[in-house]
Amino acid sequence: MASLPSVVIGNTIKLESEFKRRTANFPSIEKRNFSSSHPEKAFDALTLDFRDVESSTYVPLLQQCVEKNSLQETQMIHAHIIKSGTQEDLFVMTSLVNVYGKCGAMEAAHKVFDKLSKRNVVTWTSLMSGYVHNSQPETAIRVFSQMLETGSYPTNYTLGVILNACSALLDLKLGKQIHGYVIKYGLEDETSIGNTLCNFYSKCIGNLDSAMTAFWRIRERNVISWTTIVSACGDNRNPDSGLYLFTRMLEDGIEPNEFILTSVLSLCSTIQAKDFGLQIHSLSIKIGYESNIPVTNSIMYLYLKSGSFTEAKKLFEGLETVSLVTWNAMIAGHAQMMEVSENTLLATRNGFEALDTFLKLQKSGLKPDLFTFSSILTVCSNLLALEQGQQVHCQAIKTGFLSDVVVGTALVNMYNKCGTIEGACKAFVEMPTRTLISWTSMITAFAQHGLSRHALDLFNDMRLTGDRPNKVTFVGVLAACSHAGMVDQGLTFFEMMKHEYKIDPVMDHYGCIIDMYVRLGKLDEAFEFVNKMEFEPNEFIWSLLVAGCRSHGNLEMGFYAAEKLLDLNPKDPELYVMLLNMYVSAGRWKDVSRLRKLMKDEKVMKLKDWSWVSIKDKVFSFRCDDKCEEIQDLLKDLVEKSRNLGYEWKENEEHHSEKFAVVFGLLKMEKRAAIRVVKSTSMCRECHNFVKIVSMLTEREIVVRDSKRLHRFVKGKCSCGDFGSLL
Repeated sequence: MASLPSVVIGNTIKLESEFKRRTANFPSIEKRNFSSSHPEKAFDALTLDFRDVESSTYVPLLQQCVEKNSLQETQMIHAHIIKSGTQEDLFVMTSLVNVYGKCGAMEAAHKVFDKLSKRNVVTWTSLMSGYVHNSQPETAIRVFSQMLETGSYPTNYTLGVILNACSALLDLKLGKQIHGYVIKYGLEDETSIGNTLCNFYSKCIGNLDSAMTAFWRIRERNVISWTTIVSACGDNRNPDSGLYLFTRMLEDGIEPNEFILTSVLSLCSTIQAKDFGLQIHSLSIKIGYESNIPVTNSIMYLYLKSGSFTEAKKLFEGLETVSLVTWNAMIAGHAQMMEVSENTLLATRNGFEALDTFLKLQKSGLKPDLFTFSSILTVCSNLLALEQGQQVHCQAIKTGFLSDVVVGTALVNMYNKCGTIEGACKAFVEMPTRTLISWTSMITAFAQHGLSRHALDLFNDMRLTGDRPNKVTFVGVLAACSHAGMVDQGLTFFEMMKHEYKIDPVMDHYGCIIDMYVRLGKLDEAFEFVNKMEFEPNEFIWSLLVAGCRSHGNLEMGFYAAEKLLDLNPKDPELYVMLLNMYVSAGRWKDVSRLRKLMKDEKVMKLKDWSWVSIKDKVFSFRCDDKCEEIQDLLKDLVEKSRNLGYEWKENEEHHSEKFAVVFGLLKMEKRAAIRVVKSTSMCRECHNFVKIVSMLTEREIVVRDSKRLHRFVKGKCSCGDFGSLL
C-alpha cells in the first residue's frame, strides 16, 4: 500500500492557522458574493454571449449539475467558462473539479486540475475527494502525497478524505500515519476528524480498541459519532458494548436518528435481545420513526430472528405503504431464519412463509429485484422446491435479472440442491459473465452429483480464464476426486492448493482426503492422515471414518471412531441410535447397557424422525408411525418386490418416515415426475437400500435431502456412492 513521502515524514509541518479548525463544509460557496439573482435564467441562455456574466454565476449552475448528476450540462458550462475567460478564477475552477468528480468524470476533473496555473489546498482536496467518491482510493492517496511534496498544508477536511481512502483500502499502516498528522496538529478532539478516525479503525477489523480511543477523545460527540462507534461494535462482533454505548448516548441527551436505531436493532438481532429491541421499538415510535422504512425493516427482522412471527407479520401488514425494500426484508428474514431454525419443521415453515410473501409481492404490482430473486432462490434450494424455483427462473428471464451474476449463481445452487444437475448446467451456461463464486458453485455441483470428470475439466477451464481458485473451490475439486476414487490426483491437488496458491488447508479439505481413503477401504491410511492433521478432527471427520469402517466391515475401528464422535456431541440422539445399532449387530450387550445408561444420564431426547414432500405448493409431512392405509398397502407391495432384489427387511422393524414420503409421492404425483423429500435426520442404511431399489422398480428419480447430505437416486444408484448413510 501507499505510504507518505519521506520529505514529509522526516520534517515537522505545521497547519496554516486559518485551516486548523476549518469545518467540513466543502466547497464553501459563502466565500463569494453572487451578483446574478437569476441563475436559472442564465443557465437557459447557454447559447448566448456570456461575456457579461460574472464568474460567480457559474458556481450555483455547477451545483445544479451535481444535483441532477448531469455530466453533459457540466461540460456545457465548462465550455462557457473557457469562452468567457473565467478559467483563471481558482474558485470557479475548483468548483468545476469538484463537480466533474461528483458526476463520475475523473479524467475530466484531473485535466482541469492539471491546467490550473495555481492551486490551493481546497483544489487538491477536491480532486482527492473525487477519486474517493469514484472508488479510486489509491489514486486519491497518490494525489495526497503529491500535494505534500509541493509544500501545501492539509486541512482537517483533507485528512478526513484520506482517512476515508485508507478505510476503503483497509490500509491500517497508512491510516496510522494520517492519525499521526491528526495528533501532531491537535485535531483528535475535533468532531468530524474523530468520527472519521473511529470509522477507519472500525473498518479495519480487530482494531475496536483504537476506534474506542478515537471516539472518547472527541470533545463534542454528535449522533454521527455515536452511530459510528455503535456500528463499529457490530462490525467487530461486540454487540453488548454497542448496546451499552447506545444507553450512554441517551443518558447524554443525544436524540437518536434512523441510522443508529437500525444499527442498535441489528445488534439486538445478533444476540436475540428481544426485550431490548422492544424498548427500541417503543422509543422509535415516541420520537417519530414509526413509519420509517429502514427502522421498520430492522424491527421486523428482529422479531423474525427471535421467533416472533406473529408480531413481525402484524407489523408488516400494518404498514400503509410497503416498499420493495420492506418486502425483501420479510422474504430475506424468513430465508435466514431457515438457516438458524432449531429443527427441520420450523425451517420448512419459515421457507413457505417466504414463498407466500413472494407471491403477495408479485400481486402488489411491484417488480422483484436481484435481492428478491437471490433470497427466494435460496428458499427454494432449502425446501427442494424445484417447481417454484423454475417459476422464479422464468420471472428472472422476463424481468432481465438473469444476466446478473448473483441471480445466475443462485440459480445454479438452487438446481444443484434440488437434485437436477441438468438445470444447474443450463443456468451456468446461460450466465453472460462468471465470477469465482459461479465457477466454484458449478464445480461443487458436479462433485456432489458424482460427475468427477466434469468437475475437474471445469476447474481447468476456470484456471485458463485467469480466475484464481479459493479454499471453497478446492473443496469441490477434492470432493470430485473422492467420488471417483482418484487418491493420487486428489493428493496432487491438495499440494497444489498449499504450495502454488498458498492456501492453508481447513477441516473440509482434510475431510475430502479422508473420504478418498475410506471409499477405497484404505482405513489405516485414513487414520494415519487424521493423526497428522494440524488440529483436532471434528464431527465431520469422525463420521466419515465411521461410515468407512462400517462399509468395509472393520467394526473395531468403527467403534473407536463412533465413541470419538459421541465425545464431541454427547446429546445427539442420532449418534446414540447409530452406536446402539452397531453394538447390537456385534452382540456387545455390555456396551449396549452402558450406552443406554449414558443416554439416560445425559437426558438425550428421543430421535424425532420427520420427512416432508412438496406437491403443487402444498407440504405433506410424515412420521415413522404413519397409519394411512393407502400408503401402507403400496409400501408393503414395494417391500415384497424389493426383497426379490436383495433387500432385507424384518417384519417387526419400524419403517422410517422417508419411506412414507416417497410412497405418498408415488401415489399422488404424475408418473415420471421426480420425487423430492426432506428428512429431519440422516438416512439409515436399510432405508437407503430400499429407496435405491424403489428408484429402479418405479423408474423414478428420487431425491432425499437428509440432515447430512443430498441423495439423488436414479436407476438403483445414489449420488453419494453409498457412503452417505450412517445409522
